Amino acid sequence: MQDDLQRILGYFPALRDKLDREAGTLSGGEQQMVAIGRGLMGRPKLLMIDEPSLGLAPNIVDRVMEIVKAINEDGTAVLLVEQDVVLALDIADRGYVLENGRIMISGPASDLRRDPAIRKAYLGV
Repeated sequence: MQDDLQRILGYFPALRDKLDREAGTLSGGEQQMVAIGRGLMGRPKLLMIDEPSLGLAPNIVDRVMEIVKAINEDGTAVLLVEQDVVLALDIADRGYVLENGRIMISGPASDLRRDPAIRKAYLGV
C-alpha cells in the first residue's frame, strides 16, 4: 500500500504535505486529486472520471488534465466524461458525443475536433 501511495503522490505532489488533513478541508482541486488518487489505489485497468473540471479554476483544470493524460500514458485506460468538449478532445484518443443518452457521433478525437458539424454544434466555432 505504501508503494501505491508513493506512486499516487508522484502524480499529485501538492498532496504530499496534506496527508494528515481530512479531504473535506482541502480545496476543490485538491479534493479532485484525492478522488482520482483513491480510484488509482486499486490499480484499475480502467479509471472512470466524471466531470473533473467542474467548479475548478482554469489553472487547476489544466493541471488535473495533465495528470489524467499521464495516468493514461502510464497504462491505465481512462473513460472521461466531460462537458467541456474542447478540453476533453485535447487529451482524448477517441471521443463519443452523446445526446439524450445515445451515441450520436464517435471517432478519433483528432477527427472530431476537425469535423465541421462538431465544431459548430459543440465547440462554438
